[in-house]
Amino acid sequence: MALPLMPKATAVWLVENTTLTFEQVGDFCGMHPLEVQGIADGEVAVGIIGQDPMACGQLTLENIKHCENNPDARLELTDHAEKFISSKAKVKGGRYTPVARRQDKPDAVAWFIKFHPTVPDAQIVKLVGTTKNTINAVRNRTHWNSANLKPRDPVLLGLCTQTRLDDVIAKFSKHPAEESDKKAV
Repeated sequence: MALPLMPKATAVWLVENTTLTFEQVGDFCGMHPLEVQGIADGEVAVGIIGQDPMACGQLTLENIKHCENNPDARLELTDHAEKFISSKAKVKGGRYTPVARRQDKPDAVAWFIKFHPTVPDAQIVKLVGTTKNTINAVRNRTHWNSANLKPRDPVLLGLCTQTRLDDVIAKFSKHPAEESDKKAV
């Protein structure tokens, strides 16, 4: 189930303005009931202004009233809100690489160039999160730090996952013996 937008602010509003149980609010907002109880006690989410889930179309008044009267019932996002939230979840931006890891990218590029030269630059860019200029600089040994570059596995550097790396290597690494066998047949 998709969580509402701004779940803590929604939980604050629900605790302050309804008689829902902590479990109901916690299930809807993706929080533990003790955290919701902390919101009610004023220990958690201090300073967070509550957001009305009805005003932004995430809940209906009927759903809230039904759940207030039946402690076993659970709050559900409206269909419109669920479609909106699920469409937002699919949008991916660029991956953030911490400053301490950024210096490792040229080493990962050198590893690809040395051990898997058949992998295209576009795939290296996607896996490692670098640029084509960096790949060309490492390949041509014009990188500013080329004297100190050591080919290191991007998985061990924490730049990609082993499964994604294996998929790319399997897709783009063709052994010459396999290709000559295919041509002979």
